[in-house]
Amino acid sequence: MTKRTFVFAVILIICASFCLTQEKSPSVIAIKGATIIPVVGEDITEGIILIKDGLIEAVGKNIDIPEGAKIIKAEGLFAYPGMIDGSCYLGLQEISSISATVDYKETGRINPQARTVEALRPDSMHIPISRSNGITVALVAPSGGLISGQSGLIRLVGWTPEEMIIKSSVAMHIQFPSLPRLRRRRETQPREQASKQVKELKEILKQARYYQKRKNLAKKNLGLHLPEFDEKLEFLLPVVNGELPVMISVHADKDIKAAIKFVKDEKLKAIFLGVTDGWKVAEDIKKSGIPVIFSSLNSVPPKWEDGYDAFYRNPGVLAKAGVKFAFSSGSASLAKDLPYHASKAAAFGLDKKEALKGVTIYPAQIFGVDKTMGSLEKGKVANIVLADGDILELRTNIKHVFIDGKEIDTSSIYTELLEKFKKR
Repeated sequence: MTKRTFVFAVILIICASFCLTQEKSPSVIAIKGATIIPVVGEDITEGIILIKDGLIEAVGKNIDIPEGAKIIKAEGLFAYPGMIDGSCYLGLQEISSISATVDYKETGRINPQARTVEALRPDSMHIPISRSNGITVALVAPSGGLISGQSGLIRLVGWTPEEMIIKSSVAMHIQFPSLPRLRRRRETQPREQASKQVKELKEILKQARYYQKRKNLAKKNLGLHLPEFDEKLEFLLPVVNGELPVMISVHADKDIKAAIKFVKDEKLKAIFLGVTDGWKVAEDIKKSGIPVIFSSLNSVPPKWEDGYDAFYRNPGVLAKAGVKFAFSSGSASLAKDLPYHASKAAAFGLDKKEALKGVTIYPAQIFGVDKTMGSLEKGKVANIVLADGDILELRTNIKHVFIDGKEIDTSSIYTELLEKFKKR
């Protein structure tokens, strides 16, 4: 046998083995016996979830399991939709104090062309840690400057950024200028600076509209030339055309009111991020119709008179006012704690079912992906978490995680260190 023939034979054997392996892998997975929490309907005890081709094939009690399906016995477990982080830095930051590992900030103040999905690190150690706590999808957001760039929606699995991306552009992020209260004379300068920044935002949006108008006229009239290409204005066109929402980081009550006026004047689609003082202007936010994403609840209020629990009460107050909301971790290393932001809000007035929706179906609705994820329904992507208790409780353990219908390894640096020191 020649060397070439031998190599060819080896390749054939490997290919045949691969094909046999592929044939043996089950086309259907059945999760049997779990208490199913679909989020959008009534809970189902001792239910069955069928997964086929990455999608939920069926959800219910008396469902026939196809022959040859892989059965996961889930008696005593609870099945939840995978959680969605409303804003974080997963894959964009490894160690906050080492600038070389921080990729969510761009140099300069106006960066509409910057996209977080282009800076993703799929091998970030924080991704498997968050995944092992039931988070399957996240909005990775930019920060810094005045216009920070575009956020993207990712699944927490994949070898490359392309494999992780669900939606490359979800929103254009704006850091809304804060207007300080004039208690002292020296605060006049920051207030004037903030007003200038608001005017700067309005001016660049005005330029984008004019840029669009010139492009449209040039296409209709052969005698007119297209305007010189401007990268920043080009990326702002979906914003001024109402195709891409702006996500405005805003916290103080006076700034929230100013941001509402800004959105109305500029006729923009908007989402608010942060809204620390939202409870003070809940009716204004409700009337505006702007959904909000709460930032970390692991902080103390900036004003003592607001009460120690102002951050925790905030979601409950806005929910009762009828504001659409979602939760976010606003972190990379602490993205794993997303469910506990929701549980804190539930302990301080937010309905528990609403708290769960705030990390599942509500962020999916806000980001325009609720037809494919956010709840356990037939036809949706099989992002499923099996836990031994309430997913919002700190003591609950995650037993299985499915993303796009595939069971994902729940090990991480945390579990590796646990096993290491157990052998000490």
